[in-house]
Amino acid sequence: MSEQNDNLENLMRQSMAGDQRAYAALLTETARLLKPFLSRRLRFSNEVDDLLQEILLSIHKARHTYDGKRPYKPWVYAIAKFRLLDHLRAHYADHLRHAEDYDELEEILPDDVTETALSYESISAEVEKLPEKQATILRLMHQDGYTAKEVAAKIGMNESAVKVAAHRAYKILRERLER
Repeated sequence: MSEQNDNLENLMRQSMAGDQRAYAALLTETARLLKPFLSRRLRFSNEVDDLLQEILLSIHKARHTYDGKRPYKPWVYAIAKFRLLDHLRAHYADHLRHAEDYDELEEILPDDVTETALSYESISAEVEKLPEKQATILRLMHQDGYTAKEVAAKIGMNESAVKVAAHRAYKILRERLER
């Protein structure tokens, strides 16, 4: 890794001295370095390629700020990070501009769109038709508000047995109510 750092720093120094081949090699190596960094953070490959081009352009414009006594990679990653943040900020701002305002949707939707027609009271007749133990468990849990653990202690059952009985009761009720 240190060898690659030295190579990148040498290429940058040579390119700042006017060596165009060194500059082309530097940009190629920088692109190879940054592509995995961007690929892990962006979903689409065309986004990665577009942003990589923008970053390379930013590096070109900011090359006069590079201090040859300092490492090259942190300087490049700082530029890449800021360009990535700019890209993400613009991307999500665009999504926010096109997002639906839920306050406006409330005016369009009917009042009862989120309310369910089923409540314990509306199905209590079906609950009473269940076997006594299942009916008692559902009554205690949904009418009286007890937890499965509290119901288990109240009727002398294991908590997991209460949950199994409640599940079976829900299944029976679902089948009856779907008819």
